[in-house]
Amino acid sequence: MKLPPPLKVICVLSVIALGFGFLTSCSTSSASGAAGLDMASMEDMPGEVRSAATVVQQAYQFAFANPDVLQQIPCYCGCGEIGHASNYDCYVSNIGSDGKITYDAHAVGCSICVDITQDTMRLHKQGKSPAEIRSFIDQTYSQYGPSNMP
Repeated sequence: MKLPPPLKVICVLSVIALGFGFLTSCSTSSASGAAGLDMASMEDMPGEVRSAATVVQQAYQFAFANPDVLQQIPCYCGCGEIGHASNYDCYVSNIGSDGKITYDAHAVGCSICVDITQDTMRLHKQGKSPAEIRSFIDQTYSQYGPSNMP
């Protein structure tokens, strides 16, 4: 079907406007990115995280901003063997007395850690409690290895 020239222009402009809206809605922001979740600023992240894939960046941002959630969520990648006691430990190795966060590079290269965090982010946004999120994570990821939480 051929459209008259004025309709072609309207269609092209609509597609451009929709595309622009999509692109701007997909950008990451500092304080309230990833679809309205509390997120830490990327400016505070180490270079290794800033150069990682977007899903990894978002996972670190969420972990740094939501320790109360991720400390209640287990990981199933086998990281309990290196001393991790929750999914949060895959991102943060220490918080100094001055509040300075020392990141853990483990999750930069571990898709299971990041997948667990991405699922946690999605469920947290849906209003699920940490207990409900943990139940889902346990059911979904226990096939990959032992939990790092009792």
